[in-house]
Amino acid sequence: MTDTDSRYEAVRSRDARFDGVFFFAVETTGIYCRPSCPAVTPKRHNVRFFATAAAAQGSGFRACRRCRPDAVPGSAEWNVRADVVGRAMRMIADGVVDREGVAGLAARLGYSTRQVQRQLTGELGAGPVALARAQRAHAARVLLQTTGLPVTQIAFAAGFASVRQFNDTMRAVYAATPSELRAAAPRSGRTARRTPTPTAGIPLRLAHRGPYRAGPVFDLLAHEAVPGVEDVSGPPGARTYRRTLRLPYGTGIAAVDERTGTARTTTGAHPGGWLDASVHLTDPRDLTTAVQRLRRLFDLDADPYAVDERLGADPRLAPLVAARPGLRSPGAADPDELAVRALAGRDEAARLVQRYGKRLDAPCGSLTHLFPEPGVLAEAEPDSILGALAAALADGTVRLGPGADRDEAREALAAVPGLDERTIAVIRTRALGDPDVAPPGPDVPDSWRPWRSYALNHLRAAGELEYP
Repeated sequence: MTDTDSRYEAVRSRDARFDGVFFFAVETTGIYCRPSCPAVTPKRHNVRFFATAAAAQGSGFRACRRCRPDAVPGSAEWNVRADVVGRAMRMIADGVVDREGVAGLAARLGYSTRQVQRQLTGELGAGPVALARAQRAHAARVLLQTTGLPVTQIAFAAGFASVRQFNDTMRAVYAATPSELRAAAPRSGRTARRTPTPTAGIPLRLAHRGPYRAGPVFDLLAHEAVPGVEDVSGPPGARTYRRTLRLPYGTGIAAVDERTGTARTTTGAHPGGWLDASVHLTDPRDLTTAVQRLRRLFDLDADPYAVDERLGADPRLAPLVAARPGLRSPGAADPDELAVRALAGRDEAARLVQRYGKRLDAPCGSLTHLFPEPGVLAEAEPDSILGALAAALADGTVRLGPGADRDEAREALAAVPGLDERTIAVIRTRALGDPDVAPPGPDVPDSWRPWRSYALNHLRAAGELEYP
């Protein structure tokens, strides 16, 4: 969707498939919206298109209060792309700019700040500061309208450096003060609003695009759950996944429900929906990072329309895609942890947790530990393949974070003594979120590109292939 005529047609038909892919703004009202906004379609000559919400905000438009364009899932493009812009967008979502500034982002990418600014602005219409600012504003609005947290605490939880900066940003983005935004919350949000507690945490809705086949995702998480770090409870169809998180400022416990909510639409198209979740944090500044890690784990920013269209055209996969539309390719909440677990297996990972994992200051039921850090494992298991991998993760020889270069990571993993191709494929698929991985063994034709990771998940869900 690069030409303006096609984009306007998507707006005219209120096509929810493109929510988050682009945004449109109306010059006569000063408002920007998602393509599926139910308001009266504006005249073509009054419409401008933007690649990001930040670009629309930077041009002086405020978010529509009816369709809430800032609440859409992130563009699936950033999951797929492995170039500098894609890597930068994943790191901005993870909170790197909030924690380390633009200089820190540029250093992680291996470019100068000027180069990063130029590439992001040239392609997206907004630089890293504006993109991070838009993300903070959205996080703050969600907290204002769904929790009873004090406004000051929300400001810092969303990543703002000061209350003044928070107030100025909310007025600029939403044309309303924080208090006015809280008062304008939908009735359901007002009645459910509560102050987070150690057991309930901060309530969240994790939006996804199009259909979401939750069952196979929860099946996989239940199959590989490591005691002490994760658990899955409840009957199929209504399960809850919980896990501990090591975060930049502290620790967290997250819970995500299997049952999906569905957004309403006026066109009959499948607009997507959400997974209900909650996070309890020792430091509220970790909220954005925790949310993004859950989104990667559950593959919530994927484009199921593009995946299903390509794979559904294959005779072998067509009946599988028809049976499970919206099947996802789960990622990882902690890439380094996933890499160690891919090598060690579930039973050995459980032993590592009990022996080397850090015990939580306040355990929550069966969740008692954080998964051991690579540096700890490198010292504890120095003469093993696991120790070699842990050492490479600890010293940065292997980088698997959201901004990692996938080709460089693949080469670095191949250089770890004893690490086989099958394990490397699992790490690429899960820790790096690579949508197009073909492990050794199965017949994986090139016609399934660029969604081979998803194709293999269809075969596994159908029982034709075992999970690694």
